[in-house]
Amino acid sequence: MTRHHPELDFRFVHEAEPGPEWLSIFREFWPSFRRWCYAPSHDGSSRPDYAACVRALREHLPSMAPVHETLCELVGGGDEEARFLSLWRPPSSIRGCAQAVWRWGDDIALVRNYDFAPRRCDGVVLRSAWSETDVIAVTDCSIGALDGMNEHGLAASLAFGGDKAVGEGFGTTMLVRAALESCATVPEAIALLRNVPVHMAYSVTLIDRQGEHATLLLSPDTPAQVTTDPAATNHQGGIAWPEYAEFSRTIERRRRIDDLLATHTGDATALAQRFLEPPLYRNEYARGSGTLYTAVYTPTRGTLDLIWPDAHIRVCFDDFQAGTHVARYQQPQHSP
Repeated sequence: MTRHHPELDFRFVHEAEPGPEWLSIFREFWPSFRRWCYAPSHDGSSRPDYAACVRALREHLPSMAPVHETLCELVGGGDEEARFLSLWRPPSSIRGCAQAVWRWGDDIALVRNYDFAPRRCDGVVLRSAWSETDVIAVTDCSIGALDGMNEHGLAASLAFGGDKAVGEGFGTTMLVRAALESCATVPEAIALLRNVPVHMAYSVTLIDRQGEHATLLLSPDTPAQVTTDPAATNHQGGIAWPEYAEFSRTIERRRRIDDLLATHTGDATALAQRFLEPPLYRNEYARGSGTLYTAVYTPTRGTLDLIWPDAHIRVCFDDFQAGTHVARYQQPQHSP
């Protein structure tokens, strides 16, 4: 019997202001977005209304309010679309991920694996200037960012923090986008993000062109912690969710990163090749825990390297080529 392996079409899009390309992709994804966002919740809670979403943006992320308004107008001003695009109190979303800050010579880089289910990833690498700042980011829900870098040299990525707690707040991809749209340095990003409410526990790792780095430990029920930890997997300090920690092998992956940071002597792209090996590289795609891409952000060069076991694509602010790449993922033999 022929085994089916999942695929994900990655699209590289350059559109400075929100326009027809962004709109076409959003309309393609909207039926799936809508089902995810407005499906009945397990706890009986409902999605917030439009007024609550706009109020939250204006209070906590005012720099994103004009972007949200522009995108809402572009999609036709629908109530459901506007509420969804705020990413205020979205449904729960548990992503894997591993990320590390690497220095060699005068360069600093952010290396990360993004782990999730292929069918639930946008697969869009968008270069845009929604707030007059040039940004290259891997999008989430069309408005958010899983990871990215801006023209000033600030780069950011996220990883699930390993806690079941859900609260009143934004999806963390909106925070990553907000930092890239409006901040130039790690201290600026910390000042912006540390007091913004989040709906789930996530760790956001930041680097900048000046060589600064930090990891913010964000949670819906505790104040944000700012650390200089150069690595993050799927726990924040202690283990809050033992079953998930065991399933995700977060401790083993963190130990592997620590070993690599202590012993690796090459550049960041060479380090990224080690992220393509177990336990960092994961293939439980049917369970939402497969590595979809490995990314290397190098602010001093303005480059993003996206790496798969069989492909390597580099884009940068000086040379961003539109195009597509089909990533094909091998599942473990025991998967159905």
